[in-house]
Amino acid sequence: MTTGVSSLSSPSTLVGLLWPSRDDARFAALRAIVLMAAGTALLTLSAKVQVPLPFVPLTLQTLVVLLIGASYGWRLGGATVGLYLVQGAMGMPVFAGPTAGIGYMMGPTGGFLIGFLAAAVVMGFMAERGWDRSLPRVIIMMIIGHAVIFAFGLGQLSLVMPFAKAWTVGAAPFMAATLVKTALAVALMQAAWSVTRRGGRA
Repeated sequence: MTTGVSSLSSPSTLVGLLWPSRDDARFAALRAIVLMAAGTALLTLSAKVQVPLPFVPLTLQTLVVLLIGASYGWRLGGATVGLYLVQGAMGMPVFAGPTAGIGYMMGPTGGFLIGFLAAAVVMGFMAERGWDRSLPRVIIMMIIGHAVIFAFGLGQLSLVMPFAKAWTVGAAPFMAATLVKTALAVALMQAAWSVTRRGGRA
C-alpha cells in the first residue's frame, strides 16, 4: 500500500525516476524531507542572486521554481515551494529582500511569491502528463509557468498602482531575462531527460 508521504511524488517525474520512492513510510518521509530541504535551499540561494530594481528585483527564483515543479511533480513541488513561503512568512531571511515576514509578502513582490506556488503546481501537473519530455511541449510548459507567475505578481501590484505602471515596473524590465531563463529551463530539462534516457531509466 502506498503511504501518504510517498504519494507526494509521482514516479513519472524526473526525480521520481532518478530517486524512486518506496512503500516504506520512514524512507518516503526521509526522501521528501531531503528533496524539500534541497529545494528550499536552492530557492533561497536563487533569491540572493539578484539585480536590484525599484519595486521587484531580478532574481533566478523563477527559473528554480519552474525546475522544481517540473522535476518534483505537483504535490512535492507544491509542498516544497509552500514550505519556502512558510519559512519566509515566519521571518526567515529566504526572500530576495533583507527582511521577510507576512508584511514582506503583502508588499510589491508578494504576488510573485504566491505565483511561485501556483507555477510549481502547474509545472508539476503538466510534467506528470509528459509535457517535460518533448522540446515543443516543454517550451510551452515553461512559458505557461512564467505567465502564471507574472499573472499573480501583476495582480497584486495592480492593487497598489495602476496596471500600466505595474506592467512597467513588474513585467517590462524582466522580459529579456525571462526569455533567457525560459530557454535555460528548457535546455536543462532536455539535458536531464537525455541523461536519464541514456541511463535506461525512462
